[in-house]
Amino acid sequence: MFLQKAISKRIDDNNPVKVALIGAGKFGSMFLSQVPSTKGLEVTVIADLNPENAKKACRNVGWTEDLINKTQFVDDALKAIKMSEVEVVVEATGFPPAGIEHARHSFQNGKHIVMVNVEADVLAGSALAKEAEQAGVVYSMAYGDQPALTAEIVEWARASGFHVSSAGKGTRYQPAYHQSTPDTVWDFYGLSHEEAKKAGMNAKMFNSFLDGTKSALEMAAIANACDLKVPYDGLLFPACGMDDLAQILKPKEYGGVLSENGQVEVVSSLERDGRPVFKDLRWGVYAVLQAPNDYAASCFKQYGMNTDDTGEFSAMYKPFHLIGMELNISIFSAALFKQPTGQTKKFIGDVVSTAKRNLKMGEVLDGEGGATVWGKLLPSEKSLSFEALPIGLAHGIKLKNDVPEGQTVKWTDVEFSLNDPAISYRRSMEKDFKTLLA
Repeated sequence: MFLQKAISKRIDDNNPVKVALIGAGKFGSMFLSQVPSTKGLEVTVIADLNPENAKKACRNVGWTEDLINKTQFVDDALKAIKMSEVEVVVEATGFPPAGIEHARHSFQNGKHIVMVNVEADVLAGSALAKEAEQAGVVYSMAYGDQPALTAEIVEWARASGFHVSSAGKGTRYQPAYHQSTPDTVWDFYGLSHEEAKKAGMNAKMFNSFLDGTKSALEMAAIANACDLKVPYDGLLFPACGMDDLAQILKPKEYGGVLSENGQVEVVSSLERDGRPVFKDLRWGVYAVLQAPNDYAASCFKQYGMNTDDTGEFSAMYKPFHLIGMELNISIFSAALFKQPTGQTKKFIGDVVSTAKRNLKMGEVLDGEGGATVWGKLLPSEKSLSFEALPIGLAHGIKLKNDVPEGQTVKWTDVEFSLNDPAISYRRSMEKDFKTLLA
């Protein structure tokens, strides 16, 4: 409601919002596809480890050669961040250590940052948000990704006077997916390895969507941004369609499946026997609302809301998300109003490394979407109480102990050095959090 007026002024002043994009992968490409048709916004520089691939991505999404020639392409993200004309940095690498580094450099250079990198946000978001506030810049979730869209529904519900009983998203899920590896992932998707390779699909990335890791990360992000609880021992992934959200995603005391009234959860688009869920929410987000009184409950029914069998609970949902194609909302919000589209506030949920099979001493973990560990959502207090290794730091780190299948990998199980900036930053955040609990 407010963006267009402010955007129009920038257009009239011939002063577009200038953006540095770091990472021209799938998310970055979807964002770039909207740039030529978006007035008031200019991508000044694109940083990618392979600038030629970034140029190719621009061509693939419809950029003209003239627009490509007007844009700088570099392989040094820090150089892009430091450019004086850049107002907003978009961090879309997906690599947690890089995300932390790029965020902190953005703060030091007075730049707002939209953190597409949910892995980095879950790993150290509460510390990064504090640092951004001290620097006087915006640290924001990425509108278009499911956490920010869920946070928007939660904010609407609370501002309207409703209690949020649950919030989350949909995904494709079966229990066996937790053991999926990059070698088996295409079998679960019903694709051949040749078809996936021809389509340029990244096996580790798609495996992180499948094995539960990405769902855990996104639910932790929502919990930390919206002050919602997380399940005590991992997500349940109940099979649930749009019409049944209010009936299933409510607390056990009301006949639902949740242990807490005010919790994140992911719903599956598949029944446990593999049948598709009717009117599934695989690509969408939701929040279940609890009416504060009988009158509000009666209005749910009068105005066509889908309710549970008591009429007290209803659901608001969005059945799709367009990922990077919606990112401009975050960029304009940060640059024009100094407001994030969702932001980590607390350290409520954590995502811990969990063995996919019996792991042996000396093995090197291969991180998110790999063959060794998957990410499980836990309350941060529980995670820190037994020194769990966060999934965001489980890449390229060697085991010094055996870890049985299904068990959490702990800091004491791996070789690590505090000379690593990301490890040092995370361990410092953990120490601060434990101090607050003491």
